[in-house]
Amino acid sequence: MSAAVIVDAVRTPSGRGKLGGALSGVHPVDLGALVLSSILERNGLESSQIDDVLMGCVSQIGDQSVNLARNAVLAAGFDETVPATTIDRQCGSSQQAAHFAAQGVIAGAYDVVIAGGVESMSRVPLGSSAAGGSPTSPRMRERYPDGLVNQGVSAELIAARWGFDRHTLDAFSAESHRRAAAAWEAHRFDRELIPVPVEGGEVAVDETVRAGTTVEKLAGLAASFRDDDTAARFPQIGWNITPGNSSPLTDGASALLIMSEDKAGELGLTPRARFHSFAVVGDDPLYMLTGPIPATKKVLDRAGLSIDDIDAYEVNEAFAPVPLAWAHETGADPAKLNPWGGAIALGHPLGATGARLMGTLLSYLEATGGRYGLQTMCEGGGMANATVIERL
Repeated sequence: MSAAVIVDAVRTPSGRGKLGGALSGVHPVDLGALVLSSILERNGLESSQIDDVLMGCVSQIGDQSVNLARNAVLAAGFDETVPATTIDRQCGSSQQAAHFAAQGVIAGAYDVVIAGGVESMSRVPLGSSAAGGSPTSPRMRERYPDGLVNQGVSAELIAARWGFDRHTLDAFSAESHRRAAAAWEAHRFDRELIPVPVEGGEVAVDETVRAGTTVEKLAGLAASFRDDDTAARFPQIGWNITPGNSSPLTDGASALLIMSEDKAGELGLTPRARFHSFAVVGDDPLYMLTGPIPATKKVLDRAGLSIDDIDAYEVNEAFAPVPLAWAHETGADPAKLNPWGGAIALGHPLGATGARLMGTLLSYLEATGGRYGLQTMCEGGGMANATVIERL
Protein backbone atom coordinates (compact mmCIF):
# COMPACT_ATOMS: atom_id res chain seq x y z
CA MET A 1 0.00 0.00 0.00
CA SER A 2 1.47 3.35 -1.07
CA ALA A 3 1.55 6.35 1.28
CA ALA A 4 -0.19 9.48 -0.02
CA VAL A 5 1.84 12.65 0.48
CA ILE A 6 1.37 16.39 0.02
CA VAL A 7 4.11 17.94 -2.07
CA ASP A 8 2.73 21.47 -2.43
CA ALA A 9 -0.16 23.69 -1.34
CA VAL A 10 -1.22 26.98 -2.89
CA ARG A 11 -4.08 29.43 -2.57
CA THR A 12 -5.20 32.80 -3.79
CA PRO A 13 -5.76 35.64 -1.34
CA SER A 14 -9.30 35.97 0.00
CA GLY A 15 -11.44 38.63 -1.63
CA ARG A 16 -14.65 40.01 -0.21
CA GLY A 17 -17.45 38.03 -1.81
CA LYS A 18 -19.56 40.91 -2.98
CA LEU A 19 -19.69 43.36 -5.85
CA GLY A 20 -16.50 45.42 -5.77
CA GLY A 21 -14.53 42.81 -3.84
CA ALA A 22 -10.88 42.48 -4.83
CA LEU A 23 -11.46 39.26 -6.82
CA SER A 24 -15.02 39.88 -7.99
CA GLY A 25 -13.85 40.78 -11.48
CA VAL A 26 -12.15 37.40 -11.96
CA HIS A 27 -14.17 34.50 -13.34
CA PRO A 28 -14.11 31.53 -10.90
CA VAL A 29 -12.87 29.22 -13.68
CA ASP A 30 -9.84 31.48 -14.04
CA LEU A 31 -9.27 31.52 -10.28
CA GLY A 32 -9.18 27.73 -10.42
CA ALA A 33 -6.93 27.79 -13.48
CA LEU A 34 -4.45 30.04 -11.66
CA VAL A 35 -3.89 27.67 -8.74
CA LEU A 36 -3.68 24.68 -11.11
CA SER A 37 -1.07 26.26 -13.38
CA SER A 38 0.87 27.48 -10.33
CA ILE A 39 1.10 23.91 -9.01
CA LEU A 40 2.70 22.79 -12.26
CA GLU A 41 5.10 25.72 -12.51
CA ARG A 42 6.27 25.52 -8.90
CA ASN A 43 7.03 21.81 -9.17
CA GLY A 44 8.37 21.51 -12.69
CA LEU A 45 5.58 19.20 -13.85
CA GLU A 46 3.91 18.70 -17.20
CA SER A 47 0.13 18.61 -17.10
CA SER A 48 0.14 15.20 -18.79
CA GLN A 49 1.66 13.80 -15.59
CA ILE A 50 -1.53 14.60 -13.65
CA ASP A 51 -3.90 11.62 -13.41
CA ASP A 52 -6.93 13.60 -12.28
CA VAL A 53 -8.03 16.97 -10.92
CA LEU A 54 -10.66 17.04 -8.13
CA MET A 55 -12.07 20.43 -7.13
CA GLY A 56 -14.70 21.44 -4.62
CA CYS A 57 -17.41 23.99 -5.38
CA VAL A 58 -20.71 24.51 -3.56
CA SER A 59 -22.82 26.75 -5.81
CA GLN A 60 -22.57 24.91 -9.12
CA ILE A 61 -24.64 27.22 -11.27
CA GLY A 62 -23.96 30.16 -13.59
CA ASP A 63 -20.23 30.92 -13.76
CA GLN A 64 -19.55 27.80 -11.67
CA SER A 65 -21.69 25.37 -13.64
CA VAL A 66 -20.96 22.52 -16.07
CA ASN A 67 -18.06 20.93 -14.16
CA LEU A 68 -15.99 23.91 -13.06
CA ALA A 69 -12.95 21.66 -12.45
CA ARG A 70 -12.79 20.51 -16.07
CA ASN A 71 -13.21 24.07 -17.29
CA ALA A 72 -10.39 25.21 -14.98
CA VAL A 73 -8.15 22.45 -16.37
CA LEU A 74 -8.81 23.68 -19.91
CA ALA A 75 -8.40 27.35 -18.95
CA ALA A 76 -5.08 26.51 -17.28
CA GLY A 77 -3.77 25.15 -20.58
CA PHE A 78 -3.53 21.58 -19.34
CA ASP A 79 -3.32 18.77 -21.86
CA GLU A 80 -6.85 17.91 -22.99
CA THR A 81 -6.31 14.32 -21.82
CA VAL A 82 -6.33 15.41 -18.14
CA PRO A 83 -9.74 14.63 -16.58
CA ALA A 84 -11.41 16.57 -13.78
CA THR A 85 -14.50 16.50 -11.62
CA THR A 86 -16.28 18.92 -9.29
CA ILE A 87 -17.30 17.84 -5.78
CA ASP A 88 -19.99 19.20 -3.47
CA ARG A 89 -19.80 18.26 0.19
CA GLN A 90 -20.86 21.76 1.08
CA CYS A 91 -18.23 23.69 3.06
CA GLY A 92 -16.01 20.59 3.19
CA SER A 93 -15.92 20.15 -0.58
CA SER A 94 -12.18 20.64 -1.12
CA GLN A 95 -11.29 18.74 2.04
CA GLN A 96 -13.33 15.90 0.58
CA ALA A 97 -11.50 16.38 -2.73
CA ALA A 98 -8.22 15.92 -0.83
CA HIS A 99 -9.60 12.76 0.82
CA PHE A 100 -10.66 11.29 -2.51
CA ALA A 101 -7.30 12.20 -4.06
CA ALA A 102 -5.24 10.68 -1.25
CA GLN A 103 -7.44 7.61 -1.01
CA GLY A 104 -7.05 7.12 -4.77
CA VAL A 105 -3.27 7.23 -4.37
CA ILE A 106 -3.38 4.77 -1.46
CA ALA A 107 -5.59 2.43 -3.52
CA GLY A 108 -3.18 2.58 -6.44
CA ALA A 109 -5.63 4.33 -8.77
CA TYR A 110 -3.54 7.52 -8.98
CA ASP A 111 0.13 8.39 -9.02
CA VAL A 112 -0.23 12.19 -9.15
CA VAL A 113 -3.43 14.16 -8.55
CA ILE A 114 -4.40 17.75 -7.77
CA ALA A 115 -7.16 18.42 -5.22
CA GLY A 116 -8.53 21.88 -4.55
CA GLY A 117 -11.53 24.12 -4.77
CA VAL A 118 -13.01 27.39 -5.96
CA GLU A 119 -15.83 29.68 -4.89
CA SER A 120 -16.75 33.13 -6.15
CA MET A 121 -19.47 34.24 -3.78
CA SER A 122 -19.52 37.68 -5.38
CA ARG A 123 -20.47 36.27 -8.80
CA VAL A 124 -22.48 33.23 -7.68
CA PRO A 125 -24.25 34.17 -4.42
CA LEU A 126 -24.81 31.61 -1.68
CA GLY A 127 -28.09 29.79 -2.26
CA SER A 128 -28.34 30.64 -5.95
CA SER A 129 -27.93 27.01 -6.99
CA ALA A 130 -31.48 26.33 -5.78
CA ALA A 131 -32.53 28.31 -8.88
CA GLY A 132 -36.01 28.99 -7.53
CA GLY A 133 -36.64 25.37 -6.57
CA SER A 134 -36.55 23.65 -3.19
CA PRO A 135 -33.97 21.11 -2.04
CA THR A 136 -36.44 19.94 0.63
CA SER A 137 -38.65 17.18 -0.72
CA PRO A 138 -42.05 15.97 0.57
CA ARG A 139 -40.38 12.93 2.14
CA MET A 140 -37.85 15.15 3.92
CA ARG A 141 -40.69 17.34 5.23
CA GLU A 142 -42.42 14.20 6.44
CA ARG A 143 -39.34 13.24 8.45
CA TYR A 144 -38.77 16.78 9.78
CA PRO A 145 -42.30 18.24 9.99
CA ASP A 146 -41.18 21.31 11.96
CA GLY A 147 -38.56 22.02 9.31
CA LEU A 148 -34.82 22.37 9.40
CA VAL A 149 -33.15 25.78 9.70
CA ASN A 150 -30.43 27.79 8.03
CA GLN A 151 -26.84 27.62 9.26
CA GLY A 152 -27.07 30.93 11.10
CA VAL A 153 -29.90 29.63 13.25
CA SER A 154 -27.96 26.40 13.79
CA ALA A 155 -25.05 28.53 15.05
CA GLU A 156 -27.46 30.29 17.43
CA LEU A 157 -28.70 26.92 18.71
CA ILE A 158 -25.13 25.80 19.35
CA ALA A 159 -24.30 29.04 21.18
CA ALA A 160 -27.38 28.53 23.36
CA ARG A 161 -26.69 24.86 24.10
CA TRP A 162 -23.07 25.47 25.10
CA GLY A 163 -23.79 28.75 26.88
CA PHE A 164 -21.64 31.06 24.74
CA ASP A 165 -22.70 34.66 25.27
CA ARG A 166 -22.16 37.55 22.88
CA HIS A 167 -18.92 38.68 24.54
CA THR A 168 -17.41 35.18 24.29
CA LEU A 169 -18.25 34.94 20.58
CA ASP A 170 -16.95 38.41 19.80
CA ALA A 171 -13.77 37.88 21.81
CA PHE A 172 -13.03 34.70 19.87
CA SER A 173 -13.62 36.57 16.59
CA ALA A 174 -11.40 39.51 17.51
CA GLU A 175 -8.66 37.05 18.41
CA SER A 176 -9.02 35.38 15.00
CA HIS A 177 -8.33 38.73 13.32
CA ARG A 178 -5.44 39.45 15.68
CA ARG A 179 -3.80 36.11 14.96
CA ALA A 180 -4.31 36.44 11.19
CA ALA A 181 -2.88 39.96 11.16
CA ALA A 182 0.13 38.82 13.19
CA ALA A 183 0.69 35.91 10.78
CA TRP A 184 0.57 38.29 7.84
CA GLU A 185 3.02 40.62 9.56
CA ALA A 186 5.39 37.68 10.06
CA HIS A 187 5.03 36.56 6.39
CA ARG A 188 3.61 33.21 7.46
CA PHE A 189 1.49 32.83 4.30
CA ASP A 190 4.22 33.63 1.80
CA ARG A 191 4.87 30.05 0.68
CA GLU A 192 1.23 29.18 -0.02
CA LEU A 193 -0.08 32.46 -1.42
CA ILE A 194 -0.38 33.08 -5.18
CA PRO A 195 -1.08 36.72 -6.20
CA VAL A 196 -4.01 37.15 -8.59
CA PRO A 197 -3.58 39.46 -11.60
CA VAL A 198 -6.46 41.92 -11.90
CA GLU A 199 -7.10 44.99 -13.98
CA GLY A 200 -4.61 47.63 -12.89
CA GLY A 201 -2.36 45.35 -10.83
CA GLU A 202 -2.66 42.29 -8.63
CA VAL A 203 -4.32 41.10 -5.42
CA ALA A 204 -1.67 39.80 -3.03
CA VAL A 205 -3.21 40.06 0.47
CA ASP A 206 -6.31 38.73 2.19
CA GLU A 207 -8.93 41.44 1.89
CA THR A 208 -10.99 39.97 4.74
CA VAL A 209 -8.47 40.43 7.57
CA ARG A 210 -9.22 43.47 9.75
CA ALA A 211 -6.23 44.10 12.00
CA GLY A 212 -8.01 46.68 14.14
CA THR A 213 -10.94 44.47 15.13
CA THR A 214 -11.88 44.70 18.82
CA VAL A 215 -14.62 43.28 20.99
CA GLU A 216 -15.93 46.80 21.48
CA LYS A 217 -16.30 47.36 17.74
CA LEU A 218 -17.97 43.99 17.22
CA ALA A 219 -20.42 44.66 20.04
CA GLY A 220 -22.19 47.28 17.94
CA LEU A 221 -23.26 44.83 15.22
CA ALA A 222 -26.85 43.61 15.04
CA ALA A 223 -27.93 39.96 15.01
CA SER A 224 -28.09 38.53 11.50
CA PHE A 225 -30.67 35.75 11.66
CA ARG A 226 -33.45 36.73 14.05
CA ASP A 227 -37.09 36.56 12.95
CA ASP A 228 -40.23 36.34 15.04
CA ASP A 229 -41.29 32.84 13.96
CA THR A 230 -37.87 31.33 14.71
CA ALA A 231 -37.66 33.21 18.00
CA ALA A 232 -41.00 31.72 19.03
CA ARG A 233 -39.90 28.21 18.02
CA PHE A 234 -36.54 28.42 19.83
CA PRO A 235 -37.00 30.66 22.89
CA GLN A 236 -33.59 29.56 24.23
CA ILE A 237 -31.75 31.44 21.48
CA GLY A 238 -30.02 34.64 22.57
CA TRP A 239 -29.57 36.02 19.02
CA ASN A 240 -25.85 36.61 19.28
CA ILE A 241 -24.67 35.67 15.77
CA THR A 242 -23.63 38.76 13.78
CA PRO A 243 -21.50 39.47 10.70
CA GLY A 244 -18.61 40.04 13.11
CA ASN A 245 -18.58 36.54 14.61
CA SER A 246 -19.37 34.76 11.32
CA SER A 247 -17.12 34.01 8.36
CA PRO A 248 -17.53 36.63 5.62
CA LEU A 249 -18.74 36.01 2.08
CA THR A 250 -15.51 35.31 0.22
CA ASP A 251 -13.96 34.67 -3.20
CA GLY A 252 -10.91 32.42 -3.57
CA ALA A 253 -9.29 29.23 -4.83
CA SER A 254 -6.84 26.66 -3.46
CA ALA A 255 -5.02 23.51 -4.54
CA LEU A 256 -2.88 20.67 -3.16
CA LEU A 257 -0.41 18.52 -5.10
CA ILE A 258 -0.88 14.96 -3.85
CA MET A 259 1.00 11.86 -5.00
CA SER A 260 2.44 8.57 -3.85
CA GLU A 261 5.63 8.78 -1.83
CA ASP A 262 7.36 6.58 -4.42
CA LYS A 263 6.29 8.87 -7.26
CA ALA A 264 7.60 11.91 -5.41
CA GLY A 265 10.98 10.25 -5.13
CA GLU A 266 10.92 9.29 -8.80
CA LEU A 267 10.16 12.90 -9.77
CA GLY A 268 12.76 14.35 -7.41
CA LEU A 269 10.12 16.15 -5.35
CA THR A 270 10.18 16.45 -1.56
CA PRO A 271 7.04 15.34 0.31
CA ARG A 272 6.02 17.83 2.98
CA ALA A 273 3.45 15.70 4.82
CA ARG A 274 1.64 12.40 4.55
CA PHE A 275 -2.02 11.66 5.04
CA HIS A 276 -2.29 9.73 8.28
CA SER A 277 -6.03 9.18 8.82
CA PHE A 278 -9.43 10.17 7.41
CA ALA A 279 -12.99 10.38 8.71
CA VAL A 280 -16.34 11.68 7.51
CA VAL A 281 -19.55 11.68 9.53
CA GLY A 282 -23.17 12.68 9.45
CA ASP A 283 -24.69 14.46 12.43
CA ASP A 284 -27.89 16.20 13.60
CA PRO A 285 -29.11 18.26 10.59
CA LEU A 286 -30.93 20.73 12.85
CA TYR A 287 -27.81 21.66 14.79
CA MET A 288 -25.96 21.02 11.52
CA LEU A 289 -22.57 22.46 12.55
CA THR A 290 -21.62 20.08 15.39
CA GLY A 291 -20.24 17.37 13.06
CA PRO A 292 -16.57 18.25 13.75
CA ILE A 293 -16.99 16.86 17.28
CA PRO A 294 -17.82 13.24 16.31
CA ALA A 295 -15.58 13.50 13.23
CA THR A 296 -12.62 14.33 15.47
CA LYS A 297 -13.32 11.38 17.76
CA LYS A 298 -13.56 9.07 14.76
CA VAL A 299 -10.36 10.25 13.09
CA LEU A 300 -8.37 10.16 16.34
CA ASP A 301 -9.61 6.63 17.06
CA ARG A 302 -8.52 5.58 13.58
CA ALA A 303 -5.17 7.29 13.99
CA GLY A 304 -4.52 5.79 17.42
CA LEU A 305 -3.83 9.29 18.74
CA SER A 306 -5.22 11.52 21.46
CA ILE A 307 -6.10 15.19 21.13
CA ASP A 308 -2.94 16.00 23.10
CA ASP A 309 -0.80 14.24 20.48
CA ILE A 310 -1.88 16.82 17.90
CA ASP A 311 0.35 19.87 17.49
CA ALA A 312 -2.19 22.12 15.75
CA TYR A 313 -5.88 22.07 14.89
CA GLU A 314 -7.58 23.82 11.99
CA VAL A 315 -11.30 23.90 12.77
CA ASN A 316 -13.20 26.00 10.25
CA GLU A 317 -14.66 29.17 11.72
CA ALA A 318 -17.93 29.17 9.82
CA PHE A 319 -19.35 30.81 12.96
CA ALA A 320 -17.58 31.39 16.27
CA PRO A 321 -19.68 28.83 18.25
CA VAL A 322 -18.45 25.99 16.02
CA PRO A 323 -14.76 25.87 17.08
CA LEU A 324 -15.70 26.95 20.61
CA ALA A 325 -18.09 23.99 21.06
CA TRP A 326 -15.54 21.69 19.42
CA ALA A 327 -12.79 22.82 21.81
CA HIS A 328 -15.09 22.42 24.81
CA GLU A 329 -16.06 18.86 23.88
CA THR A 330 -12.59 17.67 22.84
CA GLY A 331 -10.57 19.36 25.58
CA ALA A 332 -8.29 20.89 22.96
CA ASP A 333 -5.67 23.48 23.84
CA PRO A 334 -7.00 26.89 22.66
CA ALA A 335 -3.47 28.01 21.80
CA LYS A 336 -3.24 25.25 19.16
CA LEU A 337 -6.64 26.09 17.62
CA ASN A 338 -6.38 28.08 14.37
CA PRO A 339 -3.08 29.60 15.55
CA TRP A 340 -2.75 31.87 12.48
CA GLY A 341 -6.38 32.92 12.55
CA GLY A 342 -9.38 31.24 10.98
CA ALA A 343 -12.14 31.83 8.48
CA ILE A 344 -13.68 34.69 10.47
CA ALA A 345 -10.58 36.67 9.49
CA LEU A 346 -9.08 34.79 6.53
CA GLY A 347 -12.39 34.21 4.76
CA HIS A 348 -14.44 31.20 3.74
CA PRO A 349 -14.71 30.73 -0.05
CA LEU A 350 -16.91 27.69 0.49
CA GLY A 351 -15.59 25.17 -2.03
CA ALA A 352 -11.97 26.28 -1.57
CA THR A 353 -11.70 26.45 2.21
CA GLY A 354 -10.85 22.81 2.92
CA ALA A 355 -7.67 22.83 0.83
CA ARG A 356 -6.80 26.30 2.16
CA LEU A 357 -7.02 25.04 5.74
CA MET A 358 -4.80 22.07 4.93
CA GLY A 359 -2.17 24.28 3.32
CA THR A 360 -2.15 26.64 6.30
CA LEU A 361 -1.98 23.71 8.73
CA LEU A 362 1.00 22.31 6.85
CA SER A 363 2.78 25.67 6.83
CA TYR A 364 2.23 26.03 10.58
CA LEU A 365 3.62 22.56 11.33
CA GLU A 366 6.70 23.35 9.27
CA ALA A 367 7.20 26.72 10.94
CA THR A 368 6.94 25.27 14.44
CA GLY A 369 8.42 21.79 13.98
CA GLY A 370 5.13 20.11 14.85
CA ARG A 371 4.48 16.52 13.77
CA TYR A 372 0.71 15.97 13.65
CA GLY A 373 -2.03 18.32 12.45
CA LEU A 374 -5.78 17.82 12.57
CA GLN A 375 -8.25 19.55 10.26
CA THR A 376 -12.03 19.40 10.52
CA MET A 377 -14.93 21.49 9.29
CA CYS A 378 -18.69 21.61 9.61
CA GLU A 379 -20.78 21.09 6.48
CA GLY A 380 -24.31 21.91 5.39
CA GLY A 381 -26.89 19.25 6.15
CA GLY A 382 -25.08 18.12 9.30
CA MET A 383 -21.81 16.52 8.15
CA ALA A 384 -18.09 16.91 8.78
CA ASN A 385 -14.77 15.71 7.43
CA ALA A 386 -11.67 15.24 9.57
CA THR A 387 -8.08 14.61 8.50
CA VAL A 388 -4.86 13.94 10.37
CA ILE A 389 -1.66 14.77 8.51
CA GLU A 390 1.91 14.06 9.60
CA ARG A 391 4.70 16.45 8.71
CA LEU A 392 7.68 14.79 7.04
